Amino acid sequence: MTEFFKKLAGIDRRIIYLTVFLATAIPILTKKTMKIEPLPEVKKAYEYIESLPESSIVMVSIDYDAASMPELQPMLETFLHHAFRKNLKVIMLGHWALGLPLGQQALEDIAKKYNKIYGIDYVFLGYRPGVAAVIINMGKDIKSVFSSDYKYTPIDSLPIMRSVKNYKDIKLLFGLEAGAVGDAWIQYGYARYNLPIILGTTAVMTPDYYPYIQANQVISVIGGLRGAADYETLVEIPGQASIGMLAQSVIHLVIIAFIIIGNIGFLVLRRAKK
Repeated sequence: MTEFFKKLAGIDRRIIYLTVFLATAIPILTKKTMKIEPLPEVKKAYEYIESLPESSIVMVSIDYDAASMPELQPMLETFLHHAFRKNLKVIMLGHWALGLPLGQQALEDIAKKYNKIYGIDYVFLGYRPGVAAVIINMGKDIKSVFSSDYKYTPIDSLPIMRSVKNYKDIKLLFGLEAGAVGDAWIQYGYARYNLPIILGTTAVMTPDYYPYIQANQVISVIGGLRGAADYETLVEIPGQASIGMLAQSVIHLVIIAFIIIGNIGFLVLRRAKK
């Protein structure tokens, strides 16, 4: 046993790195998924969206960039599938300018799959500076902030916007959050205007938003890669999050195995020295 652990201690670290790489890459390349039982908060978010009447207006806020894309982009894509499948109408905007192209690309690609028409079924408003001022003023009159869409098309010329004045006409705000904008949506969108909110957040931020669920200030929170995979499971459209969860689970098992072997080896070798 002692000799075994001595040999193990002498293994080239490149072999360990290769093992970790393969444990991560193989599940991703094979696109295998694992069965997941969705968390209660994700089920709550899903059920609320399911309850919205057809042709309801929903707003999506892109408040992340490429650094948080692996966790939040799958949530966005799943939400768009869910919304268009239910014939909801989507208004997209964002407070992170660098993340807006990610939202626009997903919106256009998924709308095309459902034969949705720009200006009738969905619209991309783009970006305006000043998070708090934008959220507050949209609660009074959206057109006072966004007089045109990202193509400089006047808002009044788009059928989807003719019946939308402010948050009273919005049935849901779905915010994808990698920073503090989610707090602003709650503090100004919900507190001032009673805007219904569901947030998709990075895993590291998710615990900060659970008090808002308990206070009924948000409908629910979809958290991290696990939350995105749960949402994909409920919508029955497996995607990158479901694939990523298997890879994440495998690599966690590999790392735990290395830790256990390392600790056992340390104890055996220390005992042998004594």
